[in-house]
Amino acid sequence: MTDAPVEIDQVNATLVIAINRPAQRNAVNQAVSLAIAGALDRLDNDPGLRVGIITGRGGSFCSGMDLKAFLNGERPELQGRGFGGVTEAPPTKPLIAAVEGYSLAGGCELALACDMIVAADNAWFGLPEVTRGLVAGSGGLMRLPRRIPAAIALEYALTGERISAPTAHHWGLVNRLTSSGEALTEALALAAQITANAPLSTLMTKRIIQESASWPEDEIWDRQRPLTEFVLSSEDAREGARAFAEKRAPVWKGK
Repeated sequence: MTDAPVEIDQVNATLVIAINRPAQRNAVNQAVSLAIAGALDRLDNDPGLRVGIITGRGGSFCSGMDLKAFLNGERPELQGRGFGGVTEAPPTKPLIAAVEGYSLAGGCELALACDMIVAADNAWFGLPEVTRGLVAGSGGLMRLPRRIPAAIALEYALTGERISAPTAHHWGLVNRLTSSGEALTEALALAAQITANAPLSTLMTKRIIQESASWPEDEIWDRQRPLTEFVLSSEDAREGARAFAEKRAPVWKGK
């Protein structure tokens, strides 16, 4: 472990972004936001990287905004990118949150900005802003009711109550539940399953799932068609069919 506020490691085709402020339960200040934003730019711009993972060191994911820094006039939001450098501008490539311990307030919003969540059974999620006279303005109020039933999301948002990892898994907020200390390991295993697949296919799959939710019903097929055709006309599409016929593992080129 280094003294850097965020540690960045590459594991095969996965970029691991770890908030490294355990004494502050990985609270986010501007330095953390800038480091995460830079790492996500690297993720999207490096063709050798396929999936990102955000996690926290020291047994906690993220307790939210660094209140001491805030009182000193520092804001953790970045222009055009939001809290943690991600809530307003997630990457185009898949992003996984590996959660241990607390994922509260802005920390919960950070996890919600990720496409998938892997959590240890000791993890806690929550948007306690209403208990402090605040409002969860970094995406939590918009994303939580899209991930779990709206009435359940409303109850948690209005009461500020915490959600245990098993309960979050029950409602579908958490993709995979692990034992304590194993969230990152399981997130890496999930990332490896994704990176084994064709790069263009995974990128377009994420894009269609995200964008199609707002497509008018009478336009969905016309909007999807050029996106799927782009993939079907790629070299990787032919490689996938060829590898299947030849009973071997495909060799993807990402084009």
